[in-house]
Formats: sequence, structure tokens, C-alpha cells
Amino acid sequence: MSSLRFLTGITTSGTPHLGNYVGSIRPSVQASLRADVESFYFLADYHALIKTDEPARVQRSTLEIAASWLAAGLNPDRVTFYRQSDIPEIPELTWLLTCVTGKGMLNRAHAYKASVDKNNAAGQDPDADVTAGLFMYPVLMGADILMFNAHKVPVGRDQVQHIEMARDMANSFNHRYGQHFVLPEAAVEDNVALLPGVDGRKMSKSYDNHIPLFTPREQLRKSIAGIVTDSRAPKEPKQTEGSALFQIYQAFASAEETQSLRQAYADGIAWGDAKQILFERIDREVAPMREAYLGYINNPAKVEAILQAGAAKARAISQPFTSRLRHAVGLRPLGEQGDAKAAKAAKAALPSFKQYRESDGQFYFKLVDANGHLLLQSQGFASPKDAAASMAQLRTQGLGAWSATQPAWSPSPGVATTDIDSALHKLAQA
Repeated sequence: MSSLRFLTGITTSGTPHLGNYVGSIRPSVQASLRADVESFYFLADYHALIKTDEPARVQRSTLEIAASWLAAGLNPDRVTFYRQSDIPEIPELTWLLTCVTGKGMLNRAHAYKASVDKNNAAGQDPDADVTAGLFMYPVLMGADILMFNAHKVPVGRDQVQHIEMARDMANSFNHRYGQHFVLPEAAVEDNVALLPGVDGRKMSKSYDNHIPLFTPREQLRKSIAGIVTDSRAPKEPKQTEGSALFQIYQAFASAEETQSLRQAYADGIAWGDAKQILFERIDREVAPMREAYLGYINNPAKVEAILQAGAAKARAISQPFTSRLRHAVGLRPLGEQGDAKAAKAAKAALPSFKQYRESDGQFYFKLVDANGHLLLQSQGFASPKDAAASMAQLRTQGLGAWSATQPAWSPSPGVATTDIDSALHKLAQA
């Protein structure tokens, strides 16, 4: 691969709203214009099945999100734009990754832990109403990323864990079967606006506080009129901090426009006038796209043709790559000879971490080189989670994390820190 690969997707479980636009659709369209980047954009309809069991909703959302991206300016000729379920190699890769992914890691996934914690708090079985799909969600996401060997995955900070898990899956597979995957990195979007909804909480369909992106003009006006404000009267100075109305405006306006409204707040602008300013600013940006959006919505066959063309482009990558992966794991014609020695050498070529439990009930880990020689030994940890966190810190930060966590581990007698650093560097570059 000669260029940097970026990959991003949106789950097809609802109608796009203003928060989706400023947080994902608009920045991803802008990123697609970079000449030095090869971009992959997908409609995550397999993921939607975890969140909803309404087939018509999944289908409608797929059309609406595709139309939103296209109306916002995504050029399918410049990028690879596809529907996840049109790439059958993705679920196949999900299974291959499942076979190299530890259950313990999936136990720590945020979504699964949140469900378990909720059930425990309610006095229910920890896994009540938890589907295998929810539990395996990080593996499917890992397959999305690793299928196209994405270098960068734009995510919010709450999604970084999934990228770290994808890296672990790639490392595990590479260690067993040779170097097939690049290790993806999270491109954390700290500067992307997170819009509040009409009630001041994060804009979300689950809170029913969202404003649909391409709602008709008069409905947009009514939705903005419903934004909750405080009781300050006209001519009474108003605070921009904590004002949902101001935060939404800021996400659409220029710096000069934002400063102008900030001054109007200080001068005591009436809430009705502030909402009118917000409506006009959003409609000015959305109106031209709304017409294009309706054109796509009313011509689903056109959108389908675009997605099928994107799937063909994506499968030109996924099909031969999956064939190589199948060969690597032994799923090959019986008359075809695999290079067993090369596979064994690839598996043994890297140092590795090993985690285990001793008879004292404590959890430990060690770092060994490619020949199995001990380089570093950890102290005991009360829980596997703490041991894993320390190991992950060492893996990602190297010996630079030493002072922060000492005496969490110590080098084996006679082993220089440069040897340990070298081993960690090999793991990071794998």
C-alpha cells in the first residue's frame, strides 16, 4: 500500500441528525478531499442488527445515511464507499479473528461491561438480555478495520478501546500466521463538536432530543424553537456557557459569527431572536444539501447502484486478501502445500507477553524474546484486569512508562533495559 488509509463508518440504525452531521458526516467529507489519503466509508448495517430488530428501520436508515453522505459532498469516485453487508469477506474475517481473540479481552469491552453493570445493579443475571452479537461487537469492528488494513480510524475518545482491541487482534493473528495486518491507530477527534440536543443533553435518538438533519424547513424552525433556555428576559444579559442554543450555533458558524452572537448574549438578546439567528444559520448550510438529499431519497435505485459500484471496488481488495488469509490459516486445497517452516518461523520471530495466575491467587505477566528467554517479570496483581492494564501500558508506552508504574515489573537478571526496549519496539512495529 503506497498511501495512508483512513476508514470510517456509520451504523444504520436511525435517521441522521445535526449531531451526526457536525460530528461525523461533515468532517469525513472534508477528509475525503485529501490527495494523500485513500479513504474508505461504509454503512455499518451488520452493526445495526445489534441495536435494532426492525428490518424496515435498518433498510430505511441505510438509504438515509447514504443519501446524507452523498448530499454532503462525498464523491464515490474519490473514495471506496460501500455497504458492510455487501462484503461477505468481512464476516469471514470476523470468524478468523474470533479464533485468535481472548474472551478476557472482550469481557472488558465498554458496551458489554455497561450491560453487565446494569444487570448487576438491578439484581439480575449479569448476562441477562446480552446477545452474543453485543459481546462479539468489537471483533466485527476489528474485521471492518483490518480487512482494508486501515492505518487511521477517526473516532471519538470513547471509541479508542475498539481500535486498541483491533491492534491486539492483528498482533495475535500476525504472531501465529505471519505478517498480514498493519496495526491501526485511532485518530482521536478531540476538536469535533458534540452537539447538545434540544434539552441540553447530548443530541441522541435514544434521548428523543435530536433535530433531524434534513427535516423540512418549517419543521427545522419548530425544532429549534423547542430548544430549552433559561428564564432570563429580553435585555437581560445571558450566559453562553451551558447554553445548548449557543453551542449548536458555534458548530455551524464562523469565528466572527460566533463572536457576534456572544456579544448579543451579553447585550441581552431575546431568546426568540437568538433562535431565529440559529435557524437561519443552519438552514443556510443545510438547504442546498436538503434538495440533493431528497433527490437521492426519491431515487433509491441510484443510491443502490452507487453502493454496488463501491462494493465492487472494495471486493477487489477484500477477495484476494481473504484468499491469502485462508491460505495462511490452512483453509486451502488438499493438494496445495503450505510452507510450514516459514509459518513456524513467522510465529516465533517476535517477542511476546504471557499472562498467567500463580498458586498465591495473584496474576502475573512476563515478556519473553523470540526464543522464549525471559526479559521481564511483573509483580503480582490482585486482578487480571490490573495486570492487563499494566501490560498494555508497557506495550504502548514502552520503558517510558517505567517511572509511572514501578515496581509493577522488573527486568530479568542479566538483561539490559536496551534489550527490553528493543523487544517492545519489535512488538510495536509488528
